[in-house]
Order: sequence, then C-alpha cells, then structure tokens
Amino acid sequence: MKRYCLTLDLVDDPAFITEYEYWHKSENTWPEIKKSITHAGIIHMEIYRFDNRLFMIMDTDDAFDFERKAAMDAANPKVQEWEALMWKFQQPLSSARPGEKWARMDKIFQLS
Repeated sequence: MKRYCLTLDLVDDPAFITEYEYWHKSENTWPEIKKSITHAGIIHMEIYRFDNRLFMIMDTDDAFDFERKAAMDAANPKVQEWEALMWKFQQPLSSARPGEKWARMDKIFQLS
C-alpha cells in the first residue's frame, strides 16, 4: 500500500466553504465519483480542512498511478462535471506547478 498527502486551498469565502463541505458529505457525494476513486486503486481517502486550506490523505494499492488516474478522469464525463463544480470552490496553491490542482506533499517526519 502507498500513502499520498496532498493539499489545496479553497476560495476564502465562508459560503463557498460551506457548500464545498456539503458536497463532500457522504450522502451528497455523487456515487460515480466514489466509484471512480475506488476503481483507480484508492483504498481510503480523507480530506481535512483548516480555514481555507485542505489536506487529503490517500491510501492506494501498489499499482496506483496519478497519470493513469488523470487519464481515467479525463475520459469520464461525470468526473469532468464534478471537477468543474469543485473548481468553483478551489484554487491552486501559489507555489503549485502550472495546471496542478492538488499539490503532493513531501513526508518530512515519521514517529516509529
């Protein structure tokens, strides 16, 4: 199993943040989105928020690949519809690479 941690900012608007959280409640997230996540090899995913900063933890199977996931998403009209909706609330970090939405974080410490 692999673990990835990613970060992203939301537009700093309380109404947008409330609506973003609405869409991420289990009962409001589209089933096609959940299916696309698990079919890509993501076993477990959590998103946390502090102010307008998001932090995502993804546990994946060993075959998971970001490029393969991006290609699957690009070919899925429902995922594209979801991404367009979510982009209304999201903004890339100022240090993100061009076209990068969620930025991968580097692990710098582990207590073993």
